[in-house]
Amino acid sequence: MTAIVRRKTAGPRKRPAAPGGLLRVIEKSLDDDKAEDLVTIDLKGKSSIADFMVIATGRSSRQLAAMAEHLREKLGKAGITGIGIEGARQGDWILIDGGDVVVHLFRPEVRGLYNLEKMWGIEMGEPERVAAAH
Repeated sequence: MTAIVRRKTAGPRKRPAAPGGLLRVIEKSLDDDKAEDLVTIDLKGKSSIADFMVIATGRSSRQLAAMAEHLREKLGKAGITGIGIEGARQGDWILIDGGDVVVHLFRPEVRGLYNLEKMWGIEMGEPERVAAAH
C-alpha cells in the first residue's frame, strides 16, 4: 500500500504523535470503505507538503464522497483538526488534507488520466492503465 497526503499551511492543527499512526487510521478507513488500488507514497525527504501521500480508487462519486466524509470523522476522532476536503461536490477527484498525510481519492478513469504515482516514480497498476485508455 502507498499513500499521499497534502498539508495546508493555514491555521494551527492538532495531530497524533506520529505520522505513522495517522497513516494507519487513513489506510484502515479506506480499507473499511472498500477503496481499491490503495497506494501509499513515502514523501519524507522528497517534499515538504506532507510525510505521506495516499492514493485510492472508488467506483462512484457517491462512494468517494462517503470515503472522504468517513475519513474526516475518523481523523477528527484521532485529534486532527482543520481537515481540508476539496472536490467532494464533483466527486471525480477528492483531495483530503490530513496534515502529515495527503489523500487523493479518484474514480478509476480520472486516476488513470492524472497518474500521480508516476510523478513520484511509481508505476501505475494495470487496472488504472486500462481505465485511462477508455
